[in-house]
Amino acid sequence: MTNRAILAEALIAQTEWADAIHTPLAGDASNRRYERVTNKVNGATAVLMDSPPDKNEDVAAFVRMAKYLQSIGLSAPEIYAEDCEYGFLLLEDLGDDLFARVLEREAELERKLYEAATDVLVHLHASPVIPLDSYDPAIMTEYSALAFTKYAQGILGAHDVDARSRFELRFSDILHRETGGYRVVVQRDYHAENLIWLPNRTGLRRVGLLDFQSAMLGHPAYDLMSLLQDVRRSVPVGIEMRMIDRYIASTGIDSHDFRTAYAVLGAQRNLRILGGFARLATDYEKPHYVDLIPAVWGHLMRDLEHPALVSIADIVRNALPPPNPDNLARLRP
Repeated sequence: MTNRAILAEALIAQTEWADAIHTPLAGDASNRRYERVTNKVNGATAVLMDSPPDKNEDVAAFVRMAKYLQSIGLSAPEIYAEDCEYGFLLLEDLGDDLFARVLEREAELERKLYEAATDVLVHLHASPVIPLDSYDPAIMTEYSALAFTKYAQGILGAHDVDARSRFELRFSDILHRETGGYRVVVQRDYHAENLIWLPNRTGLRRVGLLDFQSAMLGHPAYDLMSLLQDVRRSVPVGIEMRMIDRYIASTGIDSHDFRTAYAVLGAQRNLRILGGFARLATDYEKPHYVDLIPAVWGHLMRDLEHPALVSIADIVRNALPPPNPDNLARLRP
């Protein structure tokens, strides 16, 4: 038994899941691991999160955000036991009905689920915020530049440093101009693989929330864009437009400003993901992320058509190689 397994058992021993059956669960792009633990006597289940602190995985942030989301009436997992020093949490098991899996079985629920997820954001953005770092233009510009330093460089062996510098200068100005002035809680990975459908609950609590530990304060368009420009699941344009309309109607936010910020933040997120997926493939030997890059590219090219992004659009198109089969092959370890 490894040292981390011993530490995990020490935490679980304090709960009703002592001597439970452990079953691995699918993880994400992070260094976290998950297991479902099942009580041998009554069949009750919980989820063990193993989040090593030495790999920059801070469970305290998860605990803080979970308690906040619960306090405003949303369905974040309850925390049954915690060991923040060594990076373990025993969590409420919200089940396996991720939006993405439900919609594979019951496509007719698509509009209902996306309306519920949009309404959660309306409520979250109307709620008092908690102290969090800001997802500000400087950070967003830095993350966007990963498309140059990881994606382009991974394919070409080098990247156009001058083009990257011009991009960073211009994009920072765009972000300051088009996304400033708002400070709501943004979860930053709000999409169909991180939302669980809980039909036995009512209202907003039907949407179970996961993977929110990286939350920051930012623009309200960010999480809606993350939900609708999903790189793992193709969201129909009709659903995307309806949900944007629904959010605007529910909040009274300025329609033109919101739609502009939506496109600008879409470009930012998709540039970051482009670089992030390339890095996961080349630096961490996770080649399956390469398969998602064409979807990221498609969203990015559509975002760049917005007039607010005209000053960077050609820089991006000229400096970043398209994800054709030959280029994608260069990213695979």
